[in-house]
Amino acid sequence: MLYYKIFSHSVSKEWVVFIHGAGGSSAVWFKQLKDFREKYNLLLIDLRGHGKSADLPQAIYNEEYTFEGVTTDVIEVLDHLNLPPAHFMGVSLGTIIVRQLAELERWRVKSLVMAGAVTRLTTQSRVLVFLGSTFKRVIPYMWLYKLFAFVIMPRKQHSESRNLFVREAQKLCQKEFIRWFQLTKDINPLLSYFKESDLGIPTLYVMGDQDVMFLEPVKKIIKTHKHSVLNILKKCGHVVNVEKPEEFNQLSLAFLKKQI
Repeated sequence: MLYYKIFSHSVSKEWVVFIHGAGGSSAVWFKQLKDFREKYNLLLIDLRGHGKSADLPQAIYNEEYTFEGVTTDVIEVLDHLNLPPAHFMGVSLGTIIVRQLAELERWRVKSLVMAGAVTRLTTQSRVLVFLGSTFKRVIPYMWLYKLFAFVIMPRKQHSESRNLFVREAQKLCQKEFIRWFQLTKDINPLLSYFKESDLGIPTLYVMGDQDVMFLEPVKKIIKTHKHSVLNILKKCGHVVNVEKPEEFNQLSLAFLKKQI
């Protein structure tokens, strides 16, 4: 089973489940813990091959990775804990996983908070995916990951987020990176389906105005998903919960309060 960590609340019955992005770990949520622990029970999960889940004997899977398979890992933890319906929070590629979870088992999801959401691959991101696919077996994966991190988070004020993800990605091995990277071929068909399928789940998107690769597609999706709202943080890049934690926490907690 995946590594997970629980922060229990003495009174609250509400749960918030945190899912990180590719190459990261639950450490990406460290600036949320203090504020969220005051009001909710928290569950943080390290995805397969990431963070402390990388240390598990079963972390290296033989079968080809799919978004459904990676999401099923998360559901296994929820079943193990007998977790009630909860609020799910994802960042970057983690937003795809929590959205997939909502597709598979809608009853588990009270609401979604999507930080730096990935809802469509732009031309720029498709070029990155092509380069990665071409060179992933011949170039050390950290070279590729550092390139991706710099393109997605290029500015000086993005450096904390960029360095955090690079640091966590160093815990991956080359084979694990390749398995995760191969998921990119499934992203566009899956995201196209998500765009057409409005589950009616209350959803908060929090994006940075400097997130040039992913902001515009989110602006389009909220026009048709009537239960979704978008907040854009000024002078902020892709990993909004790290770059602007106070604003992100305030917006997210206010949104969650409305869902209870």
